[in-house]
Order: sequence, then C-alpha cells, then structure tokens
Amino acid sequence: MDYIIHTLQKYPEIAIYLTIAVGFWVGNLNLGKFNLGVVTSTLLAGLLIGQVHLVIPAVLQSTFFAMFLFAVGYAVGPQFIRALKSDGISQVFFTVLVCASGLFTAVLLGKMLHYDAALTAGLLSGGYTNSTVLGVATDLLNQASQMPGGVKVAMALMPVAYAVTYPFGTAGSAWFLASFAPKMLGFNLVEECKTYEKENGSGHTVGSTAYREFSARAFQLSNVDLFDKTVSEVEALFNHEIFVRRVRQAVGARIVDCEGNTRLQRNDVVAISGTLTALLKYQHHFGQEVKDVPLLDFSTELLDLVVTSRKYAGKTLGDITGELFGKPGRGLFLTRFSRGDLDMPMGQDVVVQRGDVLTILGAKQDVAVVAKQLGYADRPLENSDMAFMGFGIVAGSILGAITVHVAGIPLSFGTSVGSIVAGIVCGYLRASMRTFGKIPGPALWVFNNVGLNGFIAVIGLNAAPGFIAGLQQYGLTLLFAGAVVTMVPLIVGLLLGRFVFKFHPGILLGACAGARSTTAALGALQDAAQSKVPALGYTVGYAVSRLVMAVFTIVLVNVF
Repeated sequence: MDYIIHTLQKYPEIAIYLTIAVGFWVGNLNLGKFNLGVVTSTLLAGLLIGQVHLVIPAVLQSTFFAMFLFAVGYAVGPQFIRALKSDGISQVFFTVLVCASGLFTAVLLGKMLHYDAALTAGLLSGGYTNSTVLGVATDLLNQASQMPGGVKVAMALMPVAYAVTYPFGTAGSAWFLASFAPKMLGFNLVEECKTYEKENGSGHTVGSTAYREFSARAFQLSNVDLFDKTVSEVEALFNHEIFVRRVRQAVGARIVDCEGNTRLQRNDVVAISGTLTALLKYQHHFGQEVKDVPLLDFSTELLDLVVTSRKYAGKTLGDITGELFGKPGRGLFLTRFSRGDLDMPMGQDVVVQRGDVLTILGAKQDVAVVAKQLGYADRPLENSDMAFMGFGIVAGSILGAITVHVAGIPLSFGTSVGSIVAGIVCGYLRASMRTFGKIPGPALWVFNNVGLNGFIAVIGLNAAPGFIAGLQQYGLTLLFAGAVVTMVPLIVGLLLGRFVFKFHPGILLGACAGARSTTAALGALQDAAQSKVPALGYTVGYAVSRLVMAVFTIVLVNVF
C-alpha cells in the first residue's frame, strides 16, 4: 500500500486517469433505475483517491475545463444563436427567468446559512445540475487574491456541496417533471403529445434492426392499366406512395434510370421503391415479382444533410419533402430529423431551421442532387479541425480575460465564459458555413466528457483533504438546501410556462428540463410521454442555460 501511495504522489497523472476510469465505470452502473452519473462518480472517486494527499497543478483543471466549455458551446451554438433571431425568443426569456430563480434561491439560502461563495456555488451547481457553474466559480475564485478562510479551504468545500446535492438534483428533477408535474397542472402528458403529433404530423426513425422501413422490389409489368403510361402517371395512380426507380425494358433488355416522362410497356421489369407498407399494399397492381439482381443493384446512400440553404431554411418539413423528395423516379425517403443531436418529431408542419439535420435514404445520385439544394452533405469523417478549436479557445479566453473597471470595481467575464462564448460562435459558424471547423460527433463527445471529467477529477483530488470535515459540518443542511434549489426553479418554470408563456404541455416540460440542462429529465419525459415532443422545448433551453448560468456564476461570486 505504501508503494501505491508513493507512486501516486510521485506521478499524479496516474491518479487523474485512475479517477476518470473509476468515475466512468461506477457512473454507468445501474442500481435499478438509478445511477450516480459519471460526473458525480468521478468527483467521489477523486475525493476518495485524493485522501493520499496529492498536489495537482491548477493549470490542468483549467485546461480540461476550457476543452469542455468549448465543446458545449460548439454543440449548442447554432440553436442558441438561432433562438435569439427567431420565434424561439419566448423560450429564451423563459430560460433566463428559470435560471434567475435558481440563482436567487441559491444566493438566498447561502446568505441564510452563512455559506461563502464557494459553498454557495457548489450548492447551485449540484442542486441545479449544471456543472458549468462549478467550473466557472473555480476559475473565478482561483483568480481572487483573498477570500475568508483562504482559497484552498473554499475550493475544498465547493465539491462537497456539489457531491451532496447533485444526485437529488438529477433524480429529483427527472421524477418531478415526468411523474408529478402533469398531475400538478392537470393534464395527461401522453394524450397531449398524441394530440400535438396528430395536429402537426409525426414520423418514425430507422434503427439498427433487422426491420427495414424502406425497400425496393422488382415486378414484371402485366397490368394492362399501366401499359404506355409515364412514370409520373403511374406514381400518381398510387398516391405517390411508391416510386418507379428503374426499368428493364422488355425490348432490348436495357436497364434505364427512370425520369418522369419514361413510359412503361408490357413485360417491362420495374424496380419499385417505397415503404414496406406501401409495397405490400400495391404489390399486386404490377404483376409477378421477379428476381432481377442487376436491376436492383444500384448504389444507395443514407446521408445526413445539414440545412444551410436560405431558400429552404424556414420552410416546413412537408414543403421540403414534397418539393425535393417526391419527384417522379427519384424515391428519396426521410428517415430521421434531428436538431442539436436530438431526434425531433417528423411532423409536416414542423419548421426546419438552419443547422437542422435531415437524414435521407435513396439512390446515391439522387441524394447528391438534393444535398446540393439543401446545404451540406455531412459524411462521416475521422479528423477534426484542431486549429479551429485551438484558435477559438485562445480568442475566447483572451476576450474573457479583459478587465473593465466600473466605479473602481474590476469586472471581467473570465476565461471560462470566454471559452463557452467562443464555442457558441464557432459552432454557429460551422453550422452556417460547413466548409471548415469540422469536429465529428465522437470527437466532440471525447472533448466534452474528457474535458468535464478531467476537470472534475482534478477538483476532487485537490479538495480531498478537506472533504470529510466539510461533509460532517455541512452534509444534512446541504442536502436539504440542494433539494430546495432543485425544486424552486422547476415550480417557477411550470407556472411561468403554463400561465404566462402558455407553452404546449409537452414542450413546456421539455423546456423546463432544458432550462435546467438536465438530460436525464428529458429521457424520463420522452419515456413518460411516449413521444419526442418534449425535445422541441429542450434544445433552446439547454443552449441558453449553459451560457446564462456561466454568467450568473459571476454574479454569485461577486455577491459574496
């Protein structure tokens, strides 16, 4: 044991990776329907391992945190900027008010319980389930020249507050929104979401299963009603539910890619594509099904199309699919609609915004044509534009470090807020001009999770010596205070959304989860609603709350 302790003290980088490893392992273990989550588990692992009295340079936690904040800003930037410019402004105001209620509650409790800035920041971060608060407060307090009791003691108390209050902040908000809130406001969440989907349309996505919603089959044409008709006429007869993609002509056996004016003749072999439902419905209207491998052997592609075209951004999903996907002989199918990596309902009346992703399936050449019209074909890439990310963090941090003196009081956003603002700007630029700044989803996941949990690991390791004493002194009081910080913003949000902003119930609950940046609550809501409607309210709230809570942390630190 002495050898292990000595090794960790001599090579603290081992302790950092051990903390991260234990955090991810324990955080992904499920105890029934509950788990601690990776962040909380990493913090607890750091507090345990750090009992051997390690010293980790503070610059490491700042480096990890800047990576995390940039990744968060990059992911939510397009939605955040778009909300400021569109009808999402009501959700922006809603989110700011909910965040303000959380800040006010934490500050009030902190003053009543005689907490300092660090302990109150930890209370707000855990109770409000927003790890950004923890990082920004750490950054600001490390820059402070003096604090009552010293910076080191304050830094030890902050993760104590976070670790004690975060579990209820996560589990409590998920339960409250999914189970209690509908009863509190007197509506049936499932029925409300079904009604919304019925009024606005809905759709389904294709997963990695043996079932395939879209397919192509070959039939030898023997129905006299279809002889000498054009592809456009045939598709119209079947309500455009199927598409005549290719034809092997009976005369000459030549395979032809169909256009709208291509005529079909007796004994032609036609390749019909469509949903499985449509193919089963109309299969007997063509003739005998045949095996024609060369006819069906055309390249298809499942591709994510990022909407950047000003012509189509702002149109409804129904308008876009009707104009681009339904051309005779084309046979393109929308399989997924997402916004900010969240699946959205594929309703005909849902307005498509710049940066939204439409996943389409069809012949490769047809997909390429539509890709040019809609915007950017986001094909999978392994490399990231690290120069873009590096220069972005540098620029944001420099701007955040600028100090302005107002009435003799030095004011600055700090490098942490600068990093998240840089991420928002860079993410928006990337969504608007897709020729540079590519950071693939898996890489962004690594930056986000390694950045956050690396930061949390260093925090826990450095704070460990004061953890036990702090827990003994503040534990039960903190637990109760954290529950209050969790519940007050939720209740405020529900009342505001229902009676002031008058959001649809499903969207309201999603907006509450987003305003509190609680992904676990969104998952619980979608399960309870049996619908993805709550995601329509979640995206704007999540994007706005990340930046607003970072700024509010500056207010909190300056209040104490």
